[in-house]
Amino acid sequence: MEKWEQQHATLQIAGMTCAACANRIEKGLKKVDGVDEANVNFALEKASVVYNPAKVNVAVLEQKITDLGYSTVKDEIDFTLIGMTCAACANRIEKGLNRIPGVSKATVNFALETAHVEYNAAEVSVADMIKKVEQLGYQAIRKGEASGADGDYKQKEIRHKKLQLLVSAVLSAPLLWAMVGHFSFTAWIYVPAWFMNPWVQLVLATIVQFVIGRQFYAGAYKALRNRSANMDVLVALGTSAAYFYSLYLTLQWASSSDAHHAPDMYYETSAILITLIILGKLFEALAKGRTSEAIKKLIGLQAKTATVIRNGRELSISVEEVVVGDTVLIKPGEKIPVDGQVLAGQSAVDESMLTGESIPVEKQTGDVVIGATVNKNGALTIKATRVGKETALAQIIKVVEEAQGSKAPIQRVADSISGVFVPIVVGIAVLTFLVWFIFISPGELAAALEKAIAVLVIACPCALGLATPTSIMAGSGRAAEFGILFKGGEHLESLQKVQTVVLDKTGTVTNGQPELTDVQIETIDEAEALRLIGSAEKQSEHPLAQAIVSGILQRGISLSPVQQFEAIPGFGIRAVVEGREILVGTRKLLNREKIEFGKAGPLMERYETEGKTAMLAAIDQTYVGVVAVADTIKETSTEAIAKLKQMGIEVIMITGDNQRTAEAIAKQVGIEHVLAEVLPEGKAEAVKRLQAQGKKVAMVGDGINDAPALATADVGIAIGTGTDIAMEAADLTLMRGELTGIADAILMSRKTMANIKQNLFWALGYNTLGIPIAAIGLLAPWVAGAAMALSSVSVVLNALRLQRVKL
Repeated sequence: MEKWEQQHATLQIAGMTCAACANRIEKGLKKVDGVDEANVNFALEKASVVYNPAKVNVAVLEQKITDLGYSTVKDEIDFTLIGMTCAACANRIEKGLNRIPGVSKATVNFALETAHVEYNAAEVSVADMIKKVEQLGYQAIRKGEASGADGDYKQKEIRHKKLQLLVSAVLSAPLLWAMVGHFSFTAWIYVPAWFMNPWVQLVLATIVQFVIGRQFYAGAYKALRNRSANMDVLVALGTSAAYFYSLYLTLQWASSSDAHHAPDMYYETSAILITLIILGKLFEALAKGRTSEAIKKLIGLQAKTATVIRNGRELSISVEEVVVGDTVLIKPGEKIPVDGQVLAGQSAVDESMLTGESIPVEKQTGDVVIGATVNKNGALTIKATRVGKETALAQIIKVVEEAQGSKAPIQRVADSISGVFVPIVVGIAVLTFLVWFIFISPGELAAALEKAIAVLVIACPCALGLATPTSIMAGSGRAAEFGILFKGGEHLESLQKVQTVVLDKTGTVTNGQPELTDVQIETIDEAEALRLIGSAEKQSEHPLAQAIVSGILQRGISLSPVQQFEAIPGFGIRAVVEGREILVGTRKLLNREKIEFGKAGPLMERYETEGKTAMLAAIDQTYVGVVAVADTIKETSTEAIAKLKQMGIEVIMITGDNQRTAEAIAKQVGIEHVLAEVLPEGKAEAVKRLQAQGKKVAMVGDGINDAPALATADVGIAIGTGTDIAMEAADLTLMRGELTGIADAILMSRKTMANIKQNLFWALGYNTLGIPIAAIGLLAPWVAGAAMALSSVSVVLNALRLQRVKL
């Protein structure tokens, strides 16, 4: 292979534990067709690969490393993009960034005017990406780096558009006035003679065309220089055709002997088109600003300042200056600035912004508090544990931003169409001109030109580019206001297809805070048995174990140290306390140990039919009794399940509990289908079995214990509140911890997808109908311009309806 054909890639690897891992990856990479050389450095955790780009690319190498059981570390960055005018611009930037060696994935959002890039810092720098965007004719600013990058820039852009519109409208008004005066039915309208003067019209139109409209020429030049076409090309072609034809007529008139009779010119066509397009862009910018209201509201929740104690002094500082470990004072009525742990004081904290729970939560020493919640009535001193981007609110904002910036699969339709749309439209415009000039109005250049201009202008694909992202932004933002956090646009789309919802029992259908309800001890002293059982269970993190321990401690029984402990998933626990072996768990556990517990059978059945979880206990291989625990059902579970059924969704409850207990709880909330005695690893298999039946499945759990099932399901939904939000495991998180959020999320998904389909239908239908109508001569160019501007604004306004959805 020639040297110039080879490419070099350096990949950062995570998950290696020893040199054997490095050797395994190295051998695996060398086996990939197209890889000439691979070296893995365990100390640096990097792979250096020389490969043939004609046979293999970096994405394949990364996938190979993943298949081997490791992962590649990718850097991520967000840019604010300046200069895009339509979806074709966004597509061009996206393709350009994705072609840079070292860039794994680049996504450009036209509506948000942002780019999200995943890249390998060893191969490509941020400066390289910015340079690439500049080469394409646009500007990229690292998001949040410059004050003008985000909000300030948007406001500046809107002010600039308003000024452009004002100047353009003032200069175009005389031209429009003169045009209206030409019609016989408007003969009564007075038109000043100088409005009709071709030289006056030329001066007015020239300023609009080349000063106000300069942006369209610049955009068209950049696009054509990069061998592509966008909206600017259509606008520049259409308005230039009208302007230069009018200029030709003006010069012809000036040189003619009959200079008193001015010809019918089309200066007003180009000037009014530019004015209307700028008006549409202004409305579009104003409306797009409203689609990110949810982000603004979330950011507005943050405290601006904090009172900290440093070196024995109270200091009022910006919340950005608080560091982990700082002691923070919070007075009554103040917002808690950062996540922390209470060191001193007692108060009630309003956490409704996070949990939706209107009743304030009592906080005392040792309790966790969340930033942006409100301290109601007492002074608190807290230790800062999470600050800046690590706080719960910052994580929520990040999820919402990522969701709004991501693409739904349906957007690929719009992207693929807009990529080829402009060249096709130019072709149709040329064909329209030729048909009119040769066949319909032979030799009439003005008539043929007018029809071609109308085709060029009516076909601008702005609405098509805005159809999907504006709806995703508005829908995910509105959902966030109700505590429903979608991780990306693809999940917002896939949720509406769900036919079956699988609910984990503990912490999902129930509160996940069980209590010890019954104790039946035989053969030995009850207090003695409970002391040993409680000591053993204290080592377990399972909610049922914690309920047993809490119940035993409440009876005034002290616990002993544990010598050995083993949790046996799906069975129970084994421990050694004071030299005695303790077993607590299911029937399967005692059966496996061949311990007789015949007398307990009827008692366990009774407890289980009452919806309680009964556990057998054995000491030194001898059965000693039964302890029963009951978990209370969430108040909203019954209502939520009824709502899901009304929506035509099958509801299944899955649990590790035995069949009787599971069915008793399911019956209380109205669930007919139960999968009981399922081990944690079996939940993912259960989901796969449902998918094998052709069902689209959503799994609902706490996002930690149920991680495999959440990842396996078509949509994983985490029930969580505050800092326990399992954002990594799930595709969406229900912040408020109530099952009613599932139906609300599905409803929001359905409404958002319906909205996107309406937008796409309008955008595509508008172009499909508008082009032939313009081609047969039923649309004046200025009417086409107004309709084009209206189409973009209508799509954005339709998306904004999602912000008024009531859940």
